[in-house]
Amino acid sequence: MGVKIVDTSLRDGHQSLLATRLRVEDVLPVAEMLDKAGYHALEVWGGAVFDSCIRFLDEDPWERLRLIRKACPNTKLQMLFRGQNILGYRHYSDELVELFVKKSLENGIDIIRVFDALNDLRNLKCAVDSTKKYKGHCQIALSYTTSPVHTIEYFVNLAKEVEQMGADSICIKDMAGVLLPSDAYELVSKIKQAISIPLELHTHCTGGIAEMTLMKAIEAGVDIVDTALSPLSGGTSQPCTEALVYSLQGTQYDTGLDVAVLKKAAEKLTATKDRFLAEGGLNPKALTVNPSILKYQVPGGMLSNLMSQLKSQGAMDKYDEVLREVPRVRKDLGYPPLVTPLSQMVGTQAVMNVITGERYKLSPKEVKDYLLGNYGKAPAEINPEVRAKIVGDAVCITHRPADDIAPEFEAMKEKYASIVKCDEDVLTCALFENVAVKFLEKRNAPETSEENEVIEFNVVIG
Repeated sequence: MGVKIVDTSLRDGHQSLLATRLRVEDVLPVAEMLDKAGYHALEVWGGAVFDSCIRFLDEDPWERLRLIRKACPNTKLQMLFRGQNILGYRHYSDELVELFVKKSLENGIDIIRVFDALNDLRNLKCAVDSTKKYKGHCQIALSYTTSPVHTIEYFVNLAKEVEQMGADSICIKDMAGVLLPSDAYELVSKIKQAISIPLELHTHCTGGIAEMTLMKAIEAGVDIVDTALSPLSGGTSQPCTEALVYSLQGTQYDTGLDVAVLKKAAEKLTATKDRFLAEGGLNPKALTVNPSILKYQVPGGMLSNLMSQLKSQGAMDKYDEVLREVPRVRKDLGYPPLVTPLSQMVGTQAVMNVITGERYKLSPKEVKDYLLGNYGKAPAEINPEVRAKIVGDAVCITHRPADDIAPEFEAMKEKYASIVKCDEDVLTCALFENVAVKFLEKRNAPETSEENEVIEFNVVIG
């Protein structure tokens, strides 16, 4: 049995390289081709796609999903979301999470990949239970990172817990691209010995080691790997699909994918990529390998964010000092994995510490919320002196944060009764309220044809 492939071009590929700006008309012709290639699944939705559709592309994300489903009758469709955060930037009520899962599956998703930034499984329970309830395939992703607490044993134990929770498969989610080849071999080998469900690996090429890491994981027995079609692979994206297919042809790991189909799809997607390059929509820096992330364990997107914060403060000379401060802040905060939203919190705090010249003199609201337990349980003990300096004697919650959130759906439905037409619209408002309202108002506005405008003009003249 060969290795199965999930292609990420139509979600993480363009999210990583093109700031999630592929329009549905760019996606559909490629999706139709990829549907004939023999993939295990295509990742096409979730992540930043939903937000980008309504914020930048003037598209209904639900309609986009339905159109992709129609274009791909033969291949499973996959999505990613952040458990109790869904696709937004806070925790939502359980009934919103359940309805979001139900509607995602109804509109065409087959496989739902969920993760929590802290690997706090309490924040995944509702999403997992809902996916099982509505007959979807539930894949739980382990947010991979390295620290004194994030050992191979830690992730093996986490994988066992995740299987017991009801996961249909498990993904090692190496969002920063820092999983070293030798560690991948050991991690995959030991997790495979401990579980009986399929294991997938997702990584990024940012650090320059992803292809080596994939090969070692395949040799260790990983069942599925994530890759991106060549035009949207490499750099901050995933390893190249075609290159891996050629590398494994004729071996026991042969993927069985149709290379002729991949070639046609790549040609189509290359034309789109060339357009983005010509229009400035693809920053060539996103295609550059950055091995320094392996030293600092900082994801590529977080590095860019740090640079932008320092430039705005006129403090680029402090860049190296901030990079040295990041691991210290991470240790103080209990070694959270550097993935959204924790990567932004740690990075901003490191910048504040360096710029002010006094550690933790200022702290973002999100860091305070994290210290109060509002994002979940920290992986390791938080520095008590840092906690005291930032939140004083405030009591930290130890229960699941979403337990404090009352049902939200009906209130949202009533609030926007004049613009919502279905449950999907209400969910859109719940996730990105201000942006969604503008989008729905524009969508619902009657279009005035040029002919009508002329007639009305003539009436006025007459």
